[in-house]
Amino acid sequence: MRTDEPLVLGIETSCDETGVGIVRGHTLLVDAVASSVDEHARFGGVVPEVASRAHLEAMVPTIERACAQAGVQLRDLDAVAVTAGPGLAGALLVGVAAAKALALALDKPIYGINHLAAHVAVDVVEHGPLPEPTMALLVSGGHSSLLLVPDVTGDVRPLGATVDDAAGEAFDKVARVLGLPFPGGPHIDRAARDGNRVAIDFPRGFTTGRDLARHRFDFSFSGLKTAVSRWVQIRQASGEDVPVADVAASFQEAVVDVLTRKAIAACREHGVDDLLIGGGVAANSRLRALAAARCESAGIRLRVPRPGLCTDNGAMVAALGSLAVARGRTPSELDLPADSSMPVTLVQA
Repeated sequence: MRTDEPLVLGIETSCDETGVGIVRGHTLLVDAVASSVDEHARFGGVVPEVASRAHLEAMVPTIERACAQAGVQLRDLDAVAVTAGPGLAGALLVGVAAAKALALALDKPIYGINHLAAHVAVDVVEHGPLPEPTMALLVSGGHSSLLLVPDVTGDVRPLGATVDDAAGEAFDKVARVLGLPFPGGPHIDRAARDGNRVAIDFPRGFTTGRDLARHRFDFSFSGLKTAVSRWVQIRQASGEDVPVADVAASFQEAVVDVLTRKAIAACREHGVDDLLIGGGVAANSRLRALAAARCESAGIRLRVPRPGLCTDNGAMVAALGSLAVARGRTPSELDLPADSSMPVTLVQA
């Protein structure tokens, strides 16, 4: 590890994870996470005010734990990076305020980072420098996007996104229909392993000729979610048992089929040889397997971070901050805002 590379602390608070990561160059020193997911489980989803309070309580202990595990003193940092958006407004404010306090007290530059771009950048700590350009498929509870990324520190171009439910959101809602716990993604993934993924022919949104003409690289999972719900209701109304494993497997297959099909098509159309999949849903075992098979068939190189780096974390923010410092990007101002609807084209606030 080179000591002349930028040492950056990253803070992530866009949703329900308080993440603090420290990165030197492309090397991850620590990824400390304090999750409040258990506090939201009884509500069946993330409650913004609960998340904000949890961030407040966890921030200082998580920073202290990260520094201790990395063997780093705050005064040794070259910069502080923080998720400025998009995300939950109150949750973002906690992280941005903490980062500003650190930057001001330490007299260090601050970088307000885009959450989606950070999901792309985190792969550098596992697989090395990103090819330029890279195609990125980001799938999580709040986002489902296809991005062309010539330069993750300053040039991210959206090709498509969900027009309704994000993929992860659909997983959560279908899990509730099937009586599975929150968050739904891991539970559906586990249930699907015992099911038949072709047992039920659930719809694939935006894959017909007319839809492809208007929404070539966009996604829609609301209709799929509704189709699953109605299928279960009809089954229950007839007094039959619901085959949870088959429903989970068939639903999951419909989601990952569309995601991978459109990602491969985007790579081919734009002449990109590298596909990166990030976001919480990237931890899904079937998505990883199908993407690997389709990429190999298409001659496309696939990059997927390990599951712990797919979900929200401070490492991804630190990674993008480190890349921004190395590229000579101008730091953000100390009055940078927390922007809950920050567009992906704005990599840095």
